[in-house]
Amino acid sequence: MYGLIRNLLFRLPPEQAHNIALNSLDLAGRLGLLGAFSRKVDALPVNVMGLDFPNPVGLAAGLDKNADHLDALGVLGFGFIEVGTVTPVAQPGNPKPRMFRLPEHQAIINRMGFNNEGLEHLLERVDKRRYQGVLGINVGKNKNTPNEESESDYRKGISAVYTRADYITVNVSSPNTPGLRDLQFGDSLKGLLEAIKDEQSRCEKQFGRYVPIAVKIAPDMDDEGIRFVASALRETGLDGVIATNTTISRDAVDGHPCAGEAGGLSGAPVRGPSLRVIQGLYAELGESLPIIGVGGITDGESAAEKIRAGAKLVQVYTGFIYRGPELIREAVEAIRKIEPKA
Repeated sequence: MYGLIRNLLFRLPPEQAHNIALNSLDLAGRLGLLGAFSRKVDALPVNVMGLDFPNPVGLAAGLDKNADHLDALGVLGFGFIEVGTVTPVAQPGNPKPRMFRLPEHQAIINRMGFNNEGLEHLLERVDKRRYQGVLGINVGKNKNTPNEESESDYRKGISAVYTRADYITVNVSSPNTPGLRDLQFGDSLKGLLEAIKDEQSRCEKQFGRYVPIAVKIAPDMDDEGIRFVASALRETGLDGVIATNTTISRDAVDGHPCAGEAGGLSGAPVRGPSLRVIQGLYAELGESLPIIGVGGITDGESAAEKIRAGAKLVQVYTGFIYRGPELIREAVEAIRKIEPKA
């Protein structure tokens, strides 16, 4: 069923197809038809960051930027859903076209640019949801906010979503906001992580609740960069790390007509780079800080290998677009078969 629908949608421009698919999912949910698109996902409980997840396979941020489709997505079997990236003020993102399919590579290039309706809209949608599963909210900075003032945007995002989120993700790794990735390095990263931890502590005191915060990083780091990020996370006491975002490399799709398009490459080509970062982080952090693995998950094995490399949870996005809800069940079952570490 999903394969037929996907083939029809793939005849449309990617962003238009994306919107039609999500709106159709909402309609199917209201009509009680979502069972036709997905099989039941058996539970595989895991506790990470102090939270109980019904299974370790979640939806990555970016698919539902404004939390408009939580109820329909929540029926498909995800162990958790992450919405966003949301910025303090609504912004249109980059000019269209800004999303490109590479079907022969099971990949997508996007340069969306944090297009979203802003914090107020997202919070209204979250407050109206029926979905009761684990909810992550991914926050970022507005395009027009200079890097030296980015701390203010992240503080605004964290404080605004704090009472609604089960966990919060700080996005410093999208390649589509100019200069954003510079926040992953050196004093910029340490200063930002310290500010994030300070805001978390302030919110904990204000609201009487501890909400874990993870940082999402890029796959394009060398070994020294991975070690630095691990050290900074450990020193500042953040609760988790999401590895990884999209890549700016085009090595895996060299020669494709879309390879020259600016933006982040996601899907199967990111499988190796993401795995390398997870392995590097786990070598530095061990069990002291949980890793959420994302990037290039297109089947059960590519999900399981991230868990074997040290991730505690995984997230899907591009693979979900190409494979549909069956990927969730397949990934959970592959992870179920992993032998526990000695």
